[in-house]
Amino acid sequence: MKKINFILRLVVGGWFVMAGAVKIWDPGSFANDVANYRILPNMLVNLVAIILPAVEVLAGGLLMAGVWKKPNALLIACLMAIFLAGITQAVLRHLDIRCGCFSTIEGRHVGFTTLAEDFGLFCAAAWLAFWYKD
Repeated sequence: MKKINFILRLVVGGWFVMAGAVKIWDPGSFANDVANYRILPNMLVNLVAIILPAVEVLAGGLLMAGVWKKPNALLIACLMAIFLAGITQAVLRHLDIRCGCFSTIEGRHVGFTTLAEDFGLFCAAAWLAFWYKD
C-alpha cells in the first residue's frame, strides 16, 4: 500500500506542479481562461490567475516531497472540487471554452473527458487526504 500511496503522491503532486508552472509562465492566457468560465467578478480574475498557480505548484511540490502530506492532499482535493464545479457548470451551460488546466495547451476544452480526469484526481487526492497511512 505504501507504494501505491507514493505513486499517487507523485502523480497528483506532479500534475499540479506541471499545471501550475504552465499558468505561471503565461498568466495573461490563464486569466482569460478563468474569465471565460463567467463565474468570478472581473475584479477577481487577475488575482486568481496570479495566486492559484503558485498555490498549485507549492501544494503539488510539497505533496511530492512528502511534506505535510495530508494537509496538501486536502488542499488539492478542495481545489479539485472547485474545478469540478466550474467545469460542470460550463458543460451544463454549453460553454465552448478551454479548461485552463494547462493554460497554453490549445484544444483542451471543457467536457466530459475533463470531468473524468478531474474526478480521478479528486478521488486520488481525497484518498491521500483522508485514508493515507504512512
